[in-house]
Amino acid sequence: MRELLESVAAGELSPAAAEAQLRGYVTGDGWRFDATRERRRGIPEAILAEGKRADQVAELTVTAVETTDRALLTRVSPEHVAAVEERLERSHPEVSVDRRGRSLLVYGPAYDPPSLSATVAIVTAGTADGPVAEEAALVCEDAGAAVDRIDDVGVAALDRVLDQLDRLRAADVSIVLAGREGALPTVIAGLVETPVIGVPVSSGYGHGGDGEAALAGLLQSCTVLSTVNVDAGFVAGGQAALIAHAIDGATGDPSKDPDSEQ
Repeated sequence: MRELLESVAAGELSPAAAEAQLRGYVTGDGWRFDATRERRRGIPEAILAEGKRADQVAELTVTAVETTDRALLTRVSPEHVAAVEERLERSHPEVSVDRRGRSLLVYGPAYDPPSLSATVAIVTAGTADGPVAEEAALVCEDAGAAVDRIDDVGVAALDRVLDQLDRLRAADVSIVLAGREGALPTVIAGLVETPVIGVPVSSGYGHGGDGEAALAGLLQSCTVLSTVNVDAGFVAGGQAALIAHAIDGATGDPSKDPDSEQ
C-alpha cells in the first residue's frame, strides 16, 4: 500500500491506476470503469459512447489508457471523437488512435498487443453492414486474432458466396452479418465446419425492417449457428475472440504457456 501511495505522490502512477489496482475498477462522473475485466473474462471492457456526453467519453478513454494501456470505444459520434482527441492531445500525446467507422482503438506506448494463432472471417452481405462489421473486426484485432474481411457477398447472387468458399473454410470462426431477411449467415453455416456467429443488421425497410426480420430468420436457422442481437458487432467480436483464444491455447506456440518447460 505504501509503495502505491509513494508512486502516486511521485507522479509515477495516476490516481486512476492506483484505484484500479486497489479495487479493480475506477470511479468517475456517473460511471465505473472495469479495469480487470480482461483478466477475469478474456476481453476488455469497451466504452459504449452512445448515450454518454462527450466529456464523459473522453474521461473514460483516459482512464482506460491509464489503467489498461488501451481503450476500445464503440458507437462514437464526431463530437465524441473530437473530445477524445482533444483530451488525449493534452494528457497523453504519445498514444496511437485507430479509427474504424464508429469505433476507436487507442493504444498507449507501453502496450504490447497479443497475437493469436487463429483467424476470424468477417463476412458482410452488403455495404450497409460495414459499420457493424468494423466494430466486430476491431474487437478481434485487439484480441490478437487475424481477421479476413469478405465483403458484399449477399445471397441475392449466390455465386458471390461460393467464390469465397476456400477462404470461409480456412477460417477458424466466422462472423457473418446481414440485414433484410438475414439469409447469409444461415447459408454459410451450412457450408463450413467451423463456428458461425450471425449478426442481424438494422438495414432494410417495411415490415420486419430495422433488423427484426433478420433476427427472426437467424433464430429460426435450421443450420447450427450462434446469433447475437441486432447490430451487436462488439458482442459478436467478443465471442469470436474467446473462441480464438481457446483455439490458440489448444494449437498455439507452447512457449506462450508460462507453465511450460523452458
